[in-house]
Amino acid sequence: MMLREMTRKDNQGVKALVQRSLKLLGLDKPGTAYYDPELNDLYSFYQKENKGNYWVIEENGVIVGGVGIASFNETICELQKLYVDTSVQGKGLASQLMNQALLFAENNYEACYLETHSDLGVACQLYDKYEFDLLSGPLEGSVHSAMDKWYLKKFK
Repeated sequence: MMLREMTRKDNQGVKALVQRSLKLLGLDKPGTAYYDPELNDLYSFYQKENKGNYWVIEENGVIVGGVGIASFNETICELQKLYVDTSVQGKGLASQLMNQALLFAENNYEACYLETHSDLGVACQLYDKYEFDLLSGPLEGSVHSAMDKWYLKKFK
């Protein structure tokens, strides 16, 4: 398995991973990343980001994991679209992706924000492990209305 930056050829593989993951969890509904307009061309979306990037884990030519960092505002980034395919879960890939994303985030921002859903218990445990603080509500400017948990990790 190889962790690397996303390329244009990964667009469909990442979209399939995100949508398959959300559908399995019953979160294939409006207000989730399932319907994000940039999902059709994530590569271009992250290329336009001044201080953003998306990384994938590839196994035998198939995208099995991914995570992104994008600007939320001038000092806060957002951890986005962290997904690991069910076929490779439990192998530490989410931790590899988090380590890569948070290293990048810490070098470019004062804090990292993320939105998730309480049904994603394993993800919430991961965010706790990485010392994200649970917020009482979303930061102003949030777009994923179906999410019900919000986290922030301060770096400085």
